[in-house]
Amino acid sequence: MTLSDKALDGSPRPLGVHSLDHYALDVPCLDTARDFYTCFGLDAREENGALVLRTFGDPHPWAYLHNGPGKKLRHIAFGAYAEDLPALRAQVEAEGSEVSPLADQGFRFVAPDGTQVEVRLAAKVTPDCKPAVSFESASGGERGSPYRRHAPPVRPRRLSHIMLFTPDLARIIGFYQRALGIRLSDRSEHVVAFMHTVHGADHHTVAFVQSQATGFHHCSWDVASINEVGLGAMRMADQGWKQGWGFGRHVLGSNYFYYVRDPWGSYSEYSCDIDFVPAGVKWEAGNHPPEDSLYLWGPDVPDEFIVNYEAL
Repeated sequence: MTLSDKALDGSPRPLGVHSLDHYALDVPCLDTARDFYTCFGLDAREENGALVLRTFGDPHPWAYLHNGPGKKLRHIAFGAYAEDLPALRAQVEAEGSEVSPLADQGFRFVAPDGTQVEVRLAAKVTPDCKPAVSFESASGGERGSPYRRHAPPVRPRRLSHIMLFTPDLARIIGFYQRALGIRLSDRSEHVVAFMHTVHGADHHTVAFVQSQATGFHHCSWDVASINEVGLGAMRMADQGWKQGWGFGRHVLGSNYFYYVRDPWGSYSEYSCDIDFVPAGVKWEAGNHPPEDSLYLWGPDVPDEFIVNYEAL
């Protein structure tokens, strides 16, 4: 794919990865994982010894889950354009990370906090514009809500972002900015940071939260309506997955949310109507007080929501 060397506003096109391609985890039981993610609304199938997560109607693999002694983040993978790969590799090496090659011009390295990172030649899977959100209001004299037995299944449309634990938030923000061109959207003091890729992306493609060690906090899946957030939460509770946090609305990112706690202490989020940063638009990043770091409204945050179980 050949790209213009200019952004929409006529400035030089920014150098950076374009998408979060996928993530990979170790989990102690693939059967339990298949049950959880199938209930969540994903197409979860075992392939070559790993459980692969897709959204229905889309062949792209968003996550790979492998058998392991416990939950552990294996790696994260970003997609990049072919013409950007040499310069991105040079930037990673300039940060002092040792790089090893992947097939198709890609490469892998270890981030300063120990996270395994891949950069791959891949199609852009982050949308180019903000996806539509539906809100259907019935006219007077009409029923607006279906009977529960007739409610359709919730089917997430795509992976929106992931959040990772890191032991050095300030250092990791700077590293991803300089090495991969991922920009800071917003942060809250020394607690949490939200970052987006630069060719059109959600308010955050990847987020980081301060912890004593690395780890995987949550994966966030885009759905088409606020109703689907609530319906997904109810369906998960009906199947026994009752622990979580929400329904609520975030301040940073603005999305409506419900988080379902998975069997290993991390979370899967139903997310609707997250802010979007178009290519060529500069988002003014802010450093926000702690009360804005989590939610505009919603229930109190459970104590276990901020626990890094991979560090225990």
